[in-house]
Amino acid sequence: MKNLKLYAASFLLLVSISTAHAQEVGKGKNSTAEGDEIHFRKGKLLYKDNFSSGLDNWIVEAPENKESSVKTADGKLVVDVNEGATIWFREKLSGNYMITYKRKVIMEGGKNDRLSDLNNFWMATDPRNENLFTRTGRFPEYDSLLMYYTGVGGNYNSTTRFRKYTGDGERVLHTDLQDKEHLLEPNKEYEVKIVVYNGVTKYYMDGEEYFSFRDPDPLTEGYFGFRTTKSRHEFDNFRVHRLK
Repeated sequence: MKNLKLYAASFLLLVSISTAHAQEVGKGKNSTAEGDEIHFRKGKLLYKDNFSSGLDNWIVEAPENKESSVKTADGKLVVDVNEGATIWFREKLSGNYMITYKRKVIMEGGKNDRLSDLNNFWMATDPRNENLFTRTGRFPEYDSLLMYYTGVGGNYNSTTRFRKYTGDGERVLHTDLQDKEHLLEPNKEYEVKIVVYNGVTKYYMDGEEYFSFRDPDPLTEGYFGFRTTKSRHEFDNFRVHRLK
């Protein structure tokens, strides 16, 4: 009887350790910290762009060479660049809001086709310059900004990361996912959703939450930008909604 009790106690201890380990692994994969559950309703449509009338709503920071182009065609924004590029939405966003859009990384043998860098900047401001739009598209130029950043399928589709840029050159890494489920597939149209709500920002791909971050010092206003480097992307159906 004594041996049976000892065996039962040992078994329960092993189960407890295994469960705790699984929970810790799960927390690292999903990046959703405890207490980050939020409840919101989609409110007024603030802005939309179906890319049927040019680039009037956007500011392009991209290489100026014959190997690169940023244009609208057939009702889509097409970014085909051999270096880094950021395409900023002209309107500064603030408060609680949700951005949604569709995006595809094109792999059809083009000169810049590379399965990598479905990236975004949001809540971006420049602490040293009221005019944010002063850069050429090279990635290191943005280190001094204050903003949130996601890099999905970065580093030749080997990492998916969320960072907060602190405005002084530091880029704090909060989540780094490297499993296949959180990397890119070629020529697949993704629906991207970014939520900013009461100090929490969340990032979704096709309805799955990739990142959630409760910021102890939340960013309350700033600009949104599509970001990539040496690749070809198509964008469609850009929307910004107020959240309630």
